[in-house]
Amino acid sequence: MAAQSPEVREPDLTPLADCNACAYRSSLLAQGACKPGDICIMAESGRQIDRFFKLHPALAREYMQDAFWERRAIAARYLPTNLLRPLLADPDEAVRRVLAYRVPLEWLLELINDSDREVRVTVADRLPEAQLELMAGDTDYLVRAYVAKRLPEGRLFRLVADADTEVRRTVAERIPSVSLGLMAEDHEVGIRRIVAQRMEIDDLVMMADDPDWTVRYEVVLRADGELLQRMMEDPDEEVALMARERWQARCVEQVANER
Repeated sequence: MAAQSPEVREPDLTPLADCNACAYRSSLLAQGACKPGDICIMAESGRQIDRFFKLHPALAREYMQDAFWERRAIAARYLPTNLLRPLLADPDEAVRRVLAYRVPLEWLLELINDSDREVRVTVADRLPEAQLELMAGDTDYLVRAYVAKRLPEGRLFRLVADADTEVRRTVAERIPSVSLGLMAEDHEVGIRRIVAQRMEIDDLVMMADDPDWTVRYEVVLRADGELLQRMMEDPDEEVALMARERWQARCVEQVANER
């Protein structure tokens, strides 16, 4: 069996920390349990600090109130969850982002109005469905997009007129088909095409006069009966041709079934 190659680390160009100012100079450093420039709690280097806590996770609690934001943020990754609550109000968003991933679900409500978008996105990704609607009015479209992806289908009505196209697109793809009439006049053509592809066949008549021919084309691909006949006279030749082809195929099928 071939021997494994030793770990290759990129050089860290952070200046070496002053070991004389370190509380672990006579303990961990003397024991070889930390290493200046590589495994170091005093360095202003996220990689060195993370390596330190990987080896000594129990020491993370000593840095919950550290003056250096990155030290607090990395310490938060290693703290037991029962010690995380004081950090929910940490002034630095990097710390709160770690908490948004790690805290118990029942604490997430304390972060739904966080000033940092990334914190709120993570909350929207983790919050229990029963509470998710509380974030449907978030000021940031990306947060609302996560809400639209996770809300139960029957509770998407609040987002059918959202200001953001991608949010509405997600709603159009997920909302129950019987409710798609609410989006039949969306100002975005791509969304109306999705609506025409998904809505109940009996409701397609409300989109038969859509100003965009590609939407009407989607309608004619699914239309039946009187609506299909009507669309054989569509002002767009491609739409009218498809309607005639479908009507002819339908007639042939009927004849075959009667034999």
